[in-house]
Amino acid sequence: MSVRETVAGVFADVAKEQKRRVVTLTNDVQLIDLGLDSLCLAIIVARLEGELGTDPFSSDYEVGIPATFGEFVALYENVPA
Repeated sequence: MSVRETVAGVFADVAKEQKRRVVTLTNDVQLIDLGLDSLCLAIIVARLEGELGTDPFSSDYEVGIPATFGEFVALYENVPA
């Protein structure tokens, strides 16, 4: 499974668990428009750390704040090992 598929799957799982409806996950969709709150995003980051073994937000690697789903995925695709 690709990083993108893993990230999309975790977004979908968390949205379902939190009884949220998420729009189609395209690269240019704004994270703010996904219908998820900050708790949902925190759960997603924690789950992705477990699934992918990394958290780009807590590494020494300097990252910006992603605005779109594509930027969010890119953080996980490009974080150094």
